[in-house]
Amino acid sequence: MKLLDSLNFPEDLKKLDKRENIILSQELREFLINSVSQTGGHLGSNLGVVELTLSLFQAFDFDKDKIVWDVGHQSYVYKILTGRKDGFKKLRQLNGMSGFPKLNESTYDYFGTGHSSTSISAALGIARARDLNKEDYKVIAVIGDGALTGGMALEALNDVGFRKTNLIVILNDNQMSISTNVGGLSRYLNKLRIAPRYNRLKTEINASLEQSGIGKNIAGKISKVKDSIKQLVVPSMFFENIGVKYIGPIDGHDIDAMTEVLKMAKEVEGPVIIHTLTQKGKGYALAEKSSTKYHSVGPFNLESGELNVSPKNSYSKAFGEALIKLSEKDEKIVAITAAMPEGTGLKCFAERFKERFFDVGIAEQHAVTLAAGMASNGLKPVFAVYSTFLQRAFDQVIHDVCIQNLPVVFAIDRAGIVGDDGETHQGINDISYLSMIPNIHIVAPKCLEEVEIILEWALNKNAPVAIRYPRGGNVIDSLVPIKKVEEGKWEEINSGVKVCIIATGKMVQNAMMAKDILYEKGLNPSIVNATFIKPIDKNFLQNLKDKGYNILTIEDNVLHGGLGSSIKDCLIKMDYKGTIRSLGYDDEFIPQGNVDALYKAYKLDCESISKAVIELYS
Repeated sequence: MKLLDSLNFPEDLKKLDKRENIILSQELREFLINSVSQTGGHLGSNLGVVELTLSLFQAFDFDKDKIVWDVGHQSYVYKILTGRKDGFKKLRQLNGMSGFPKLNESTYDYFGTGHSSTSISAALGIARARDLNKEDYKVIAVIGDGALTGGMALEALNDVGFRKTNLIVILNDNQMSISTNVGGLSRYLNKLRIAPRYNRLKTEINASLEQSGIGKNIAGKISKVKDSIKQLVVPSMFFENIGVKYIGPIDGHDIDAMTEVLKMAKEVEGPVIIHTLTQKGKGYALAEKSSTKYHSVGPFNLESGELNVSPKNSYSKAFGEALIKLSEKDEKIVAITAAMPEGTGLKCFAERFKERFFDVGIAEQHAVTLAAGMASNGLKPVFAVYSTFLQRAFDQVIHDVCIQNLPVVFAIDRAGIVGDDGETHQGINDISYLSMIPNIHIVAPKCLEEVEIILEWALNKNAPVAIRYPRGGNVIDSLVPIKKVEEGKWEEINSGVKVCIIATGKMVQNAMMAKDILYEKGLNPSIVNATFIKPIDKNFLQNLKDKGYNILTIEDNVLHGGLGSSIKDCLIKMDYKGTIRSLGYDDEFIPQGNVDALYKAYKLDCESISKAVIELYS
């Protein structure tokens, strides 16, 4: 029987010897590769932290000690070692186990995470609560080198160094976030990897000097200039100077070495950062070779590594191709990403226009204000970002872009339901949080073929514009793209009677599929594509009101503050007497699950839409 199947987790982990730890590491990797190939999930990052996670269990007692995983997508091994191995059968599925730590999933999950750069702040909060409550346990934050570029992580380090709170920070350094890390901090960590080891140098010098009385005297005198010498030979002084003890770099795949260092860190007064070096994708040759591809994957073939479902053309790809085409004609266009060049479709742009491409690392706030600065000086910046991550720069969108009415284009990818990553990644709030901001225009293509024409209009609007589009591609291929963007104007796709469906973005396609069901029942609603979410087409609404239409609005967004809400507010002012109903998401967070299953659960699938229309006819 395999160790993985015979041990009681986590109780038996401290009993393992070196040979058994090696065997268990191999079995964990085999399990992860086989499991994720069936369900999809975050593979590379979890393969990289197998030994690190085992070391944590050797050094700490997580029935008492508390750990916070940054982002949390690398917590699969931790989940296995805390008794959740069977949960991987339904990993990231509706009503299944989350791919991230969740407070309501296990008593071993001490803080829910899903976005980057949060672990040190959260762990520090837990540690300070511990101290005020006069409790006795260790608190550990695990953060990746990519996440360290996030301003929040640096703010937390500054705070913990000033107050000297007892906290252990493990810097898991694999030189990757999703794509290869960029920026000054990345270069700094590279220096730490290859720098002369100050502690080894100090030990060797002191050992020699201590052999004589004169040497002891010299040793005492040079201690006065020790800090100056350290500044010259140790890049790690960045951490030391803000008050955080630095240990490392340590081989994160050496369980004995890691366990020893972790046990030592437990005895240190004040904050400690342990710099570990790991390999993303370790143990699976294909993931080692292409760690970006295997960062997060759908189900795939173990031998070939290819996805079981061939990827179709996507909005991300359509956006990337359109941006290249437009940039060939306009040298003022620049592109910005926050560590997501591949995920946002900008990889080819980065290769084609190297000097006009800016990857700022995991730093969305900086990305937005950087774009604002560029726009203020005559450039046409496009910030490509997932909807869920743009939330992190809400203040900068308001203060630095919209108050000054600067021409920044926000290419908002993964708008709406994204599926398997769950609450922290669903892009269902952007319409609501952007609609409230003056000066911004919000536009949505109804199909892939509209991306280019809308992007071209946005780049020439000379004002803030947000273009939102979903994950994936077209659901149906029968839609005819608009030929020209007319500001604030909607498009009637189907002319019908008595009931009008107003949909935006991907929901237009769901509405068209619902129309086919309704035709069979002898019903013919009008279907309108709300290309513009802000401003809305008031003239079109006035026409619907005058003709006595009942109205159904559909959006892949929360209802509160969404498109339907804006339409209702407008109709109230027009003294509308008809019936209006809105489909979208209620005031709740949407869990992980297959996109189609979630649409059905929240009544945004074509069958539910058709039922809602039938009610408006009766």
